[in-house]
Amino acid sequence: METTKNYRFGTVITEIVMLLIGLLFLIPFYFLFVNSVKTFGDLLTNSAAWPEAFQWGNYANAWEKISFPSALMNSLIVTIVSNLLLVLISSMAAYRMVRSNTRFNRILFGLFIAAMVIPFQSIMIPLVTVTSNLGLIDSLGGLIICYLGFGAPMSIFLFHGFVKSVPLEIEEAARVDGSSAYGVFFRIVFPLMKPMYVTVIILNTLWIWNDYLLPSLILQSSNLRTIPIATFALFGQYTKQWDLALPALVLGIMPIIIFFLLMQKYIIQGITAGSVKG
Repeated sequence: METTKNYRFGTVITEIVMLLIGLLFLIPFYFLFVNSVKTFGDLLTNSAAWPEAFQWGNYANAWEKISFPSALMNSLIVTIVSNLLLVLISSMAAYRMVRSNTRFNRILFGLFIAAMVIPFQSIMIPLVTVTSNLGLIDSLGGLIICYLGFGAPMSIFLFHGFVKSVPLEIEEAARVDGSSAYGVFFRIVFPLMKPMYVTVIILNTLWIWNDYLLPSLILQSSNLRTIPIATFALFGQYTKQWDLALPALVLGIMPIIIFFLLMQKYIIQGITAGSVKG
């Protein structure tokens, strides 16, 4: 009986501590939102206070200043296409490396793993030089190709661990029934990868959507700006107009927050499936 009481007490304390930690992490979002609907004067007077009157017009002004529909469309194109290519190519590559366990494939997989620890800043200058020589500068296609290259190592690593958990007997049965190599992969193996490719999509979406450094190197035209680049341009042009900058930040993070809340349940499931099996 005493053990049960101690367990319940410990559970309550843990929940209270976790609630306080959660509220602590929400404080920046509070400041961001309440100050995005204030006048410039109220924002400077007391940034922590609740707004006396909500200035929703700030969002309309920010929407126009950063050309939000254009920036949103560019971010959607880059994020969606990059994710589709990463899932397709990385899953096929990982499957081949696992099922054909040759020395070459083991070395290749090791190179992909090694690429994960290379700091991006160390290859910025060579990246700009290569993309410029290949004609990939200032195009969404060039940016997508760069994301494919930088995102492949982690995606292949996750898929590689998951493929090991897929029973060979299922594939052998499909081959006996006359399925080709591509048929076995797309009809048998790929559907079983759902927890992992959903996880890969979530992780890469959070990275690509919020990335500033790579688009700033590749994109130059104002009509090709993604949301982070458009928001930064607003900070540069209207350095002191926080009543425009803060609504622009809220507009930029809302789509990815909604996406994450809808998809977060798959993250632990997918990473666990890929890390503890095989």
